[in-house]
Amino acid sequence: MQKETLTQLTDEELVHRYRNSHETKYVGELYQRYTHLVFGVCLKYLKNNAEAEDTTMQIFEKLISELKKHHITTFKPWLYVVVKNECMMKFRKNSTEQKHLSSFKNEAGNSVENTEDLHLQELEDKQDKEFILEHLQEGIEELKEQQQECIELFYMKDCSYLEITKITGYTMNEVKSHIQNGKRNLKKYIDVKNEQPENGK
Repeated sequence: MQKETLTQLTDEELVHRYRNSHETKYVGELYQRYTHLVFGVCLKYLKNNAEAEDTTMQIFEKLISELKKHHITTFKPWLYVVVKNECMMKFRKNSTEQKHLSSFKNEAGNSVENTEDLHLQELEDKQDKEFILEHLQEGIEELKEQQQECIELFYMKDCSYLEITKITGYTMNEVKSHIQNGKRNLKKYIDVKNEQPENGK
C-alpha cells in the first residue's frame, strides 16, 4: 500500500519529501526508477560491467547527501549531469592506466583503409589534448550531444577512432567529423570568452 503511494509521486515530489523528512524510502523509489538508466550511461562510458555497477551504487549513495543540499527543479536532467560528471572524474583518475589501443590493432587492418593517415590524424588531434582537458568542462554544454560524446571518449578516455565507432555506433567518418567540429566549436567558445574581458581599451 505504501509502495503504491510512492509510485504515484513524481520525481520532484519524491525529492521534496526526502529533503523535508530525510527518509531514505524516497531515494529508494528514485533508485527503482532510474537504476537501469544510470547503469546504462555508466556502462556506455566506462565499458566495464563491474565498474559500471560500482559507479551506479556510488552515485545513489551520493544522492542521499546531495539531494539535501540542492534545490532541484527537474530531477532527471540533473541526475544525468551527476552521472556524466562521475564518469568524467573516473576518466581523469584512470586515464594514464587505460591506454589499451593495442588490443584493437589486429581489427584495424580490416576495418580501416588508410591506417597510416588515420594514425597521423589521431596524433594531430592528441596534440590538442591539454587545451581540450583544460577547457572541456566550461565549454562542453555548448557542444552538440554527438560532439560531446566523441570528444569525451577521445580526450578523456583515450579511445581511438575505431574504439569510438564500436562504443557509439557512429561510422568512422562521423566520429572524425564530430571530434573535429567539436574541437573547433570548443576553441571558438573559449576564444570568444577570453576576448570579452580584454576589450576595455
